[in-house]
Amino acid sequence: MRCTVIIPTYNRAVLLDHTLAALTRQTLPVEDFEVIVVDDGSTDSTAEVTATYESQLSLRYLAQADEGYRVARARNLGISEAEGEICVFLDCGVIAHSGCLQSHVDAHASHSEPIALCGYVYGLSFDDSEADRLRQAADPRHPDDAVAALASEPGTWGDPRDPFFHKYSDDFSYLPAPWVVYWTCNASARTNHLREVGMFDEFYRSWGAEDIDLGYRLHRGGARFLLARDAVAVHWPHAKDRSANTASVMANYRHLIASYDDPAIRLLGRVRLLDLNDELMSQR
Repeated sequence: MRCTVIIPTYNRAVLLDHTLAALTRQTLPVEDFEVIVVDDGSTDSTAEVTATYESQLSLRYLAQADEGYRVARARNLGISEAEGEICVFLDCGVIAHSGCLQSHVDAHASHSEPIALCGYVYGLSFDDSEADRLRQAADPRHPDDAVAALASEPGTWGDPRDPFFHKYSDDFSYLPAPWVVYWTCNASARTNHLREVGMFDEFYRSWGAEDIDLGYRLHRGGARFLLARDAVAVHWPHAKDRSANTASVMANYRHLIASYDDPAIRLLGRVRLLDLNDELMSQR
């Protein structure tokens, strides 16, 4: 098994349907990957939607009780059960281009050392301001066409990390804090390395920072950080509360700061995340 795709979800059956449909169209042979959907206590038709793909994918549905926001625990359940050499993290509602999984697999195969791989995500936004425009610009049932449509307007739909990648290159492992852009909406790492560094910290019970916490530990564990532009996907819009998410991530930053005695970590919340490396290098 080349890779395990881990998708945490909660009451987003329609978005999950888009994500799973895209995985049936991958160029990576279906026998080379498995999909684990981890349900964080949904009360909608999530289980039924998942079941409709059992004949098309090597698919497992795992569920945990609804005890509040437990996405870190959900992903850990997926990692613990994974049979693939690498784990690919996709958020529910992320629609993978047909070459996405093959690109993740090829990147890891081409490096002898462990890598922490970031995929490229079109349409990723932190509020709902452009949601209707994105729905008009792309069709979630045709992922490759959707990627092409959004790629034609990179200034509008490009990955919000684009300025970071252009500044530091697609191999940014030389930075003091490459983990700041390890966002698990579309990312991967070797399964054994994830287990070695302790997987996700299950303290996080609200939105934000659990992925960069994992990225930090992968970095300390010797991972090389790379962007794979061909591991591309579209982030389909869903309702967001930007002010609530900002409050949540700031609280989670405080946990990160308390967990690690590191000057880079102590900058979280004081310096914009994508500018954190500039600040660190200016202090040298």
